[in-house]
Amino acid sequence: MTIGATARKLDDHLWVIDTCHQGQSGVVASYLLDGPHGLGLVDVGSGATVENLLAGVRAAAFDPAQVERILLTHIHLDHAGATGALVAQLPRAQVYVHRLGAPHLIDPTRLIRSATRIYGERMSALWGEIVPVAQERLHVVDDGDVIAAGPGELRVLYTPGHAVHHVAFFDERRGYLFPGDVTGVRLEDPPLVRPPTPPPDLNLEDWYASLDRVLALRPGRLFLPHFGPVDEVEPHIAELRERLRAWGNLALAGMRASLDAKGIANAFAESDLERLTDLRDTEAVRRYELAANYLMSAQGYVRYFQTQHPELPL
Repeated sequence: MTIGATARKLDDHLWVIDTCHQGQSGVVASYLLDGPHGLGLVDVGSGATVENLLAGVRAAAFDPAQVERILLTHIHLDHAGATGALVAQLPRAQVYVHRLGAPHLIDPTRLIRSATRIYGERMSALWGEIVPVAQERLHVVDDGDVIAAGPGELRVLYTPGHAVHHVAFFDERRGYLFPGDVTGVRLEDPPLVRPPTPPPDLNLEDWYASLDRVLALRPGRLFLPHFGPVDEVEPHIAELRERLRAWGNLALAGMRASLDAKGIANAFAESDLERLTDLRDTEAVRRYELAANYLMSAQGYVRYFQTQHPELPL
């Protein structure tokens, strides 16, 4: 069922809100939960799409002022950049985030400085205003914690690999997992699994272990922030593992051939074209690049091998 332009009902008490990141639909999602435990949002998009998110909540026929919980899988700007601005507008909202990410929400100075080095003058247009979160509105979570939200309880699963401050949220009763980026990017059209591997936290060993933990839960459905539900859980994760390994091999080969990150990114892009010719469509390319661009993914591998396995590129 579609409500308005930005909210789609997926199941009882569950909606996907399209934040229309950079004006593109189907790239960055937030999930809205409703029920006896109050309104909750899983990931909230960037500071540049706050009004889109609030419009999505209204399109689902709810009052944003009633949102009680903001659950963050991690603090990257496309998932959590809107948090401070939302807290300032939503009087009942409490924020739940992993302990390693919490300090950067309370004082985002380092986060802003790091992102500005990458994005420069495009920073504001891309990510909007990044507002600190008041400490009294923030709750630190870790592996095994349980949060009541929407129709029931969500168990916290610590899932590093993409980021050291990454968690997933599992609705055990329904078998629903909100995995953040640990289960990769797969947009709805065309459906291609792509690893989001930006610096500085990429760690393949941790990532594979996190995927093992996800599979051990036997979730029946994934709800990806990039983008939407996935029912074929095991094939999806198998494809992500294969891509993580394949890109690792391409990155190593490139580093041994003295390619820079741009050269390695080109190798990633060529490997995707071999898998899915639909990616020759410029609109599809743009949407996937907004979700997880090749250059930052290549930079993540280069940093990972240089810091974690400096002997391998030799």
